[in-house]
Amino acid sequence: MQDPQPAEDATPAPQETPVEESVIEEGVETIRERVLAFFDGFQANMLTAGVAIEAAIVVAAILPAAFFGPRLRKLIQSQIAPRAPYGLLRRAANAFAHIATPIALLLVLQAAMVGLRAAGNSTSVVSAAVSLLTAWIVIRLVTLVIRSPFWSRVAFYVAWPIAALDAFGVLDDVVRQLEAFSFPIGEDENGVEQSFSALDFLRTVAVFGVLFWGARFLNHLIQGRINAIDELTVSFKALLSKILDVLLPVVALVAALQIVGFPFATLAIFGGAVGLGIGLGMQRTVSNFFAGFTLIADKSIKPGDVIEIEDSYGWVTAMNARYVTLRTRDGTAHLVPNDKFIEEGVVNWSHDDRVVRLHAPFGVSYETRDVRGLARAAEERALTIDRVLKTPAPRCNLMEFGDSSINFDLRFWINDPANGSANVRSDVMMAIWDMLHEMNIEVPFPQRDLHIKSAPDGLKMVSETRAEPLSTAGESNSREE
Repeated sequence: MQDPQPAEDATPAPQETPVEESVIEEGVETIRERVLAFFDGFQANMLTAGVAIEAAIVVAAILPAAFFGPRLRKLIQSQIAPRAPYGLLRRAANAFAHIATPIALLLVLQAAMVGLRAAGNSTSVVSAAVSLLTAWIVIRLVTLVIRSPFWSRVAFYVAWPIAALDAFGVLDDVVRQLEAFSFPIGEDENGVEQSFSALDFLRTVAVFGVLFWGARFLNHLIQGRINAIDELTVSFKALLSKILDVLLPVVALVAALQIVGFPFATLAIFGGAVGLGIGLGMQRTVSNFFAGFTLIADKSIKPGDVIEIEDSYGWVTAMNARYVTLRTRDGTAHLVPNDKFIEEGVVNWSHDDRVVRLHAPFGVSYETRDVRGLARAAEERALTIDRVLKTPAPRCNLMEFGDSSINFDLRFWINDPANGSANVRSDVMMAIWDMLHEMNIEVPFPQRDLHIKSAPDGLKMVSETRAEPLSTAGESNSREE
């Protein structure tokens, strides 16, 4: 009987480092070695004849650049810039004229590189100078043409690192490492695993930035054309503007992903789950977005309307994707969410017609006899205010016989509610006040009689001793009423 075979060692073998991590580590080490080798080689060869020739070429290139640069500037300013249309192209022409000398220097260095390569000489120094000069020109052009601090910073933090990596000769290695650093995003319809690398992300950001800037420029151009069409209503123009504000950035993002080759088919399931989560988290934002379309489509409010919502009174200056800008008489801008207009309602003073009616109530004493003449005088006095319309004419109605006064309501019309309603109402009521004093008509105030049914004996004795003054006061109160 044979001895049983010894059992195999069940201890699991140690896991190996993933391929991606090893590739990344090797790439980082390669880049570090390249940079060190660049500096070591530069120190070792900096006194050689080839380096001296390249350095002399870089210095000597300044002379022809200084000679041709001003002439290139004059050529652009006299021949190209005047023919360029106003706006972006005109600014670009002026920007090229402004940096004509550095551009001439770049052209001279490029020609020198071609000559050195044709002669079989090294071009490391000239190539580094070309890379750094190119980065400076790109940053300067962005600053002069776009005139945006944000894009200027983007150009600075993108162009200079790329130029530095290219000058050190490690740009290709960095690109390969960015391609190796990737994460899976799913399988396509053929079952092939798809991934998205860091280089793809950077390319997407760069392409989207350019396309987004182009979309904003195109949006501004199209909206300018739309606003110039008098046949379109204000609300329809606002609707088209809102659609363009949302549609063009989305198109720019999708186009950027399509350009970098993003596999959209892998997002069928993942995109649905993410979309559901985003929809729940942005429920109020989506509600405001569609409420804005509803407000414009049903023409309930539009730019230029004078509206009143809660304690805010003013005119609509802009209708954005999430809110409506309401400028008040105080000069402040109230940003009211779009769904607030639908849920709580709004008073639109100029929905169909800007002619609105205001009220100026007042009361007079019961001693007034000619109430009809008083009503006519109030109507005539209201017409002395500049903003009160003659047609429709003011109307003064007797509303009620109150406890202390005869109450009237002077109703008048204005056609400029954007200039405020409280101020014209104040002017009318002050005119009525002057009229009442001119006509010697009393404006009464509430009065009450106090009757004591039961009181202590001491208070009764005081009342009896002061009966005459109390009676006189009572008679006076009766006469005033």
